This record gives sequence, C-alpha cells and structure tokens, in this order.
Amino acid sequence: LAVGWGSRMDAAWAPSPGGCELVQSIMDCTGRWLSSIPGNLQGNTEELFLDDNTIHVLGNSSLLLYPQLWHLTLARNRLQLIEPGAFLSSQGLEVLSLTDNLLFTNYSLTAAALSALPALRTLDLSGNQLREDMVSVLVSNLSSLESLSVARNIIMRLDSSTFTNLTQLLELNLEKNYIFEIDNAFEGLQRLQRLNIAYNYLPCLVGFGLTQLRVLNVSNNVIEWFLTLENDDLFELEVLDLSHNRLLFFPVLPRQNKLHSLLLQDNRMSFYQRLPNGTSLANVTMQFLIIDGNVTNITTVRLWDELCHSNLSSLRLLDMSQNQVWGLPDDFLAQVPSLTHLKLNQNCLEAFHLSEEDSLAMLTELDLSQNQLVELGVKVGTGDILPNLQLFNLSTNRLQALPPGIFTHTRKITTLDLSRNQVGLCPLPDEAKSLPCVDIRGVETLTHLSLAGCGLQGMGGRPFQGTSLMHLDLSDNRQVLNGDLAWLQDLVLTLQVLSLRNTSLSSTAVDFSALQSLVRLDLSGNSLAAFPPSLGTLRLRSLDLRDNCLRALPLDVAQVPLGRSLRELYLGRNPYNCCTLGWWDALQQAEGLRVADGQEVTCRHGSRALSPGALPEPVLQSCRWQTADLALLYLVLALPTCLTLLVAFVLAFLMLKEKLLKMVKTRCGVSSPY
Repeated sequence: LAVGWGSRMDAAWAPSPGGCELVQSIMDCTGRWLSSIPGNLQGNTEELFLDDNTIHVLGNSSLLLYPQLWHLTLARNRLQLIEPGAFLSSQGLEVLSLTDNLLFTNYSLTAAALSALPALRTLDLSGNQLREDMVSVLVSNLSSLESLSVARNIIMRLDSSTFTNLTQLLELNLEKNYIFEIDNAFEGLQRLQRLNIAYNYLPCLVGFGLTQLRVLNVSNNVIEWFLTLENDDLFELEVLDLSHNRLLFFPVLPRQNKLHSLLLQDNRMSFYQRLPNGTSLANVTMQFLIIDGNVTNITTVRLWDELCHSNLSSLRLLDMSQNQVWGLPDDFLAQVPSLTHLKLNQNCLEAFHLSEEDSLAMLTELDLSQNQLVELGVKVGTGDILPNLQLFNLSTNRLQALPPGIFTHTRKITTLDLSRNQVGLCPLPDEAKSLPCVDIRGVETLTHLSLAGCGLQGMGGRPFQGTSLMHLDLSDNRQVLNGDLAWLQDLVLTLQVLSLRNTSLSSTAVDFSALQSLVRLDLSGNSLAAFPPSLGTLRLRSLDLRDNCLRALPLDVAQVPLGRSLRELYLGRNPYNCCTLGWWDALQQAEGLRVADGQEVTCRHGSRALSPGALPEPVLQSCRWQTADLALLYLVLALPTCLTLLVAFVLAFLMLKEKLLKMVKTRCGVSSPY
C-alpha cells in the first residue's frame, strides 16, 4: 500500500524539464529565466504559469503541444508580441493573464492572436502602457469575455467605441489610469455588474443610468457631483464607493435601488439645512445643467434637501467619515431604517440627537469619534433607542457626560469608547458629586471600555458594579492611581486586559494580586524603578514594561507563576544595569516566552548603551570586579602587602642574626650576684 501511494504522489508532483514543477495537470514555470515556452512539458497540461520570465515573443508554434490548455499566465515577461497564430491550437483557453508586459508595441498583431480565442472568459491586460484606442482594438473581437482588466495603463478617455461587442462582460477593471472623461462608454455592456474606475481623474458623474450594475467603485478620483437620472427605473446597484473624492453634496441616488453599502469617506461633503453660525439655506436652490449631445436638461435641487431623489431604505452600511458635516438634515436617520453601521467620525458635529422616530433599530455600530460633540441628546419615551447597538465610539470629543439612562435602551452594547473626553465615572468622590458623570453600573453586556485620556482622578467607590468588563483601558490618566485598586473589585473575575500606560505609576506597593483573571497587562510609560512584587502571582500571557525606570528584574522572574505563564514580554527603553543581567539570562532560557522587543532592549554601563546579549569582554571583566564578594576582594588586596612585610622581616632577621645573638649573649651571659 505504501509503495502504491508513493508512486501516485510521484505522478502528482514531479520535476519537469526546464526546472518547472508539475502538480497533476498544473505546470508552474514561474521565475525560471525562460526565454520561450518549453516544448518538452507534459502534453496534458491544463494550466501553465510562466510569470517572471524573459519571454519577449509568443510564437505561432509556442503552444502547439498543449491542446488541453485552459489557463495561461505570462505576467512580467516584457512580452512585446503575440503572433497571430499563437493560439490556434488552444481554442479552449478561458483565462489569460498578460499583466505588466509591453504589448503596446505590437498591439494590432496581438489583437489578431486574441481574436482566435472563442472561449476566452477572463483577460488581464493590466500594466501594458495601453491607450484607449489600443484597448479598443485588442478587445474588439472578444465577445465571449466575462471579465476584463485594463488597470494601470494610460487610458485617458472612454467613449462608445472603446468596448464594442463585449456583450457578455460582467466585470470591468479600469483603476489607476488617467481617465478624465466617459462618454457613453458602458451603454452597450448590458450584462455589466461590477465596474471599478478607482484612482483616475473623473471630475463628476452625472446622468448615471447603468441600471444593471451591482457594484460601482469610483473612489480616489476628483468627483464633485454624483447625479442619477431622474426616473423610476429599478437600479440593481448594491455597493457604491465614492470615498476619497471631492464631493460637495450628498450624492443624488436612484429612486429605486438595492443599495446596501454607501461609502462616502474623505470628501468635502456637508448638509445645508442648518449652518454652524445659525443661518439657513433652506430656501436656496441649485440648478444642474446636464448637456448630453444636443439635449440639455436642467435639474433643480434645494441645497438642504439633497436627499430628495434618494432611496436609502435598504442601506446597511453608510460611511460619511472625514467630511465637513455639521449636522444631519431633519428625518435623515428615519430614511435609513435598515442601517447596521453608521460612521460619522472626523466631521464637525457639535450635537447628535436621537429620538424614537430615529430609533435606528437595526444599528449595531455607531462611530461619532473625532468630532466636536458637546451634547449627545436622547429623547426618551416608551420605545427603545438603539436597541441592537453593540459598538459605540465617542472618543476624542468634548463630552462631559452622557444622557441619564441611555444604557437602559442599548441592551446589547458590548464596546464603549469614551477616550479623550473630559468625563468621569459615577459615583464621583464626595468633593465632586455635583459634577456630571457617566454611569455604566448594571450594564451587564458591556465587555470593552476605553477611558484613555479622560482626566480621571482618584477613582473610588464601585464604578463597575454590575458589569462584566473584560477589556479596560485607563491609559493616559495621570492621577487615576492615587490610591489602591479597590475600585476594581467588581472585575476580579472577568477582567482579562488592563492598560495602565502612562498613568504616573511609580509605587511598587500597588497590589495587583486580586486580578487573577488578567491575561494582558500594560504598564508602559510609567516611572517604575522596581518590579512590583504582586505581579509575580498573576498568570499573565502578555506584560508590557516599556518606558519605565527599571534597572533589573527579579532573578526568579522565570520561576514564579508569572514567568511560567508569560508568552509575550516587552522590556524596551529601560535603563537596565549591564552588571546585573542574571534575570535576562533566565528569560532567554524560559520555555515558550518571547521578549517581543528583544532587539530594542539595551543596558547601561557608564555612559554606554549595550545589547545585553553581546557584552564586550572589557565590560564583562569590569562587571566581575563590581559584583565580586567584598571580603574576598579585601583579602586579595591585603595578601600582597602581608607577604611583602613577611619577606622583609625574614630578610632583616637573617642579615642581623649574628649581631642580635652577640647582643643577647652580652646581656644574658654575665652572671648575676646573689
């Protein structure tokens, strides 16, 4: 059985002449420096990949030996010519990629070769320096095409002659050209469903009437106006991407459409019913003059009622971020009952009001971050407001509080971002009880809360009572830790991720031991001069200690419960002592632990910053002297002196021996009288 299985594998994957690899009927000759198609490959090859070679000409006989070929790629070959008879033996070819070549040089002969492919469904001509007239010639006889890409060429203008006879085309990619004008270029493409004209130079789109189109991407142009034909035809349009343009007004959309995604990010769009200076343009009208051949149409639109022709009832995603929106027109939110994602971040909103009529019952994500909000108004009645909201982003505004009881209506909220607002959490300390605050107590569904940069001071009481927070960000609050962590007592069983970055933490007496559910802790950007002992009892998987004042870690850091559970550790930008790196060696030997920023970790020796893993020998010797036992050091220093004195005494005794003996005899040899 093993022998039989092995023989079948050899047949499925085997090296081929020319260095190509054969997997079943797929031949991969990518990057083999081939100047022509090998003639000794398997005859039953169905897919042939020849990308990144040096094939300049595809000759008439190049594919004669591969009649079963249906997929051929020749990307990045500097291909200049495909001879007219090159595909005569490959009538079944369905997919052909010729991207990033030089087909502009002999495009007419190449067009003759392509016309011999009656079954071709997908053709990629991207990056071939083709003009619009060349493209017209190349695709003129490809009536079977369903997908065509001519991206990254030098097309500047499209008209009705560019894509003639492409009656079966479903997808067309024109991105990254130089297109500034389109004149009835797509009217004959009756089956076209996906059109990509991104990254061009279109100044406007007026008289849009492609009813069969499902996806239109015109992002990254210079479009100021988008106007649909005024009629009651049903448009199949589902996705419209107008992001990164210069839109001045909300697009005039088809009255009857199936639009579910509208992307308007990064434009210059605003509404004009109410202006920030208190004035109104409610009675001011704008006239659009549309000239189509000999026919002239005038469309009049009131500035504050740009939605007069738009049907947004099926819309689920609306992205209007990075615009100049000061406020939304009356009843705007009532026109989007199916909306699930609304992005209004990075605008000029000063207030945002919700009522039962604008309940946004299906909304799951609301992003109002990076505005100038000072008021979030909620008109509470008997009905629910935002009943399905899960993600609420209010970061970087000027809020000081939220409407009382707002979270009694948002029964499914899981993520709340209040960072960089001057808000406090209820209950406030006694001395600040008169100030407004945000009350999240009892919001059982809330799992992610960000209060970064909110100016929180001396947290007290039980602000998280009745919640099940798993992620809590308190970073950039310089005075939030003016005491113990007793205010986190309601989160000891649920809190998994805690960020205390840049909170002026300097005391190692702060006790983290109660937070036994923590798996990720960020203490970076503080003033810790020593490792907090209470961390040793935690079973973290990630710990960030960057940008502190640590000179060393405990020697047993790898043996305590923390060291055994840690998988990711950040230690950079601390002034470690190069002579006390025993802890570093222990970390390197710890199984499963990765110092994620190990390449950035340095230690200090004098004025030098060195890598702890490659200390020079002079530094090691200096450290040995500094860390040696002082008693032994004194003994070593005193021993030469003692020996020197002993030798000197012995020599002096030997030299003065006779004199000393005579002196003794003289004094002791005379008898004493009794």
